[in-house]
Amino acid sequence: MTNSDSIKELYGGKIRVRACGILIKNNELVLVKHNEIGKNGFLWIPPGGGIEFGETAAEGLKREFLEETGLEVEVQNLIFINELIDDPLHAIELFFLVNHVGGQLMTGKDPELGDGEQIISEVKFVSESEINAIHHENLHKVFGWLKNKEGLISFDSLLNLEVKYLN
Repeated sequence: MTNSDSIKELYGGKIRVRACGILIKNNELVLVKHNEIGKNGFLWIPPGGGIEFGETAAEGLKREFLEETGLEVEVQNLIFINELIDDPLHAIELFFLVNHVGGQLMTGKDPELGDGEQIISEVKFVSESEINAIHHENLHKVFGWLKNKEGLISFDSLLNLEVKYLN
């Protein structure tokens, strides 16, 4: 079974609710590179993942952040909701502003996938210029909003979300 087959089997053909975090430190945003998803075989996305039954969105986001990045976070405000449809994946994504409270940045793992099936290949803090240098098809669609100055969010406003969040 390939990694793509594992992803389809685990997450395909159903709607998932995902909690995602926006962590900004020193004017850089933490991103996770996932292989074998997206149009070109990889996608840079903010950390996050599926909320488990009985788990709050904040609890799920803390767990996912630690699994994927090695960072412990405090969950702040819900800042926006996104619907992702990229056959066979379909997710409702809740994006929260988060603060770093502990841990060291590292490339983590997806516990639902075996060691030979991991799709997380890199985790790092990325500047606005680095985000702009990545082809749009290799970025989560939320970054289309960042690149479009008439869009919902600009990079500058994203950096100031602690005072400009959406209710």
